[in-house]
Amino acid sequence: MEIDSILSGLGAGIVIGLIARIIVPSMQPIGCLMTILIGVVGGAAGGLIGSAANWGFWLTFASQIVIAAILVAIVAALFRKGDATP
Repeated sequence: MEIDSILSGLGAGIVIGLIARIIVPSMQPIGCLMTILIGVVGGAAGGLIGSAANWGFWLTFASQIVIAAILVAIVAALFRKGDATP
């Protein structure tokens, strides 16, 4: 794996994670690193699905964002549940 592919994956993860956080309507108690990690995971999963289904660029990009938005909502709910004090 080359350094430019790692950097492009991180760059795409940042963009996808930020767009996903904007789409999810509530306040997310997750930090920047978690956002990047979710973006990278969502980008990889959406890229694999788009590649397997032979989708074009925009449909694959949209699926990456949708998957990352779902992951942001799940992780934010888990973080909120852990922060709840009785």
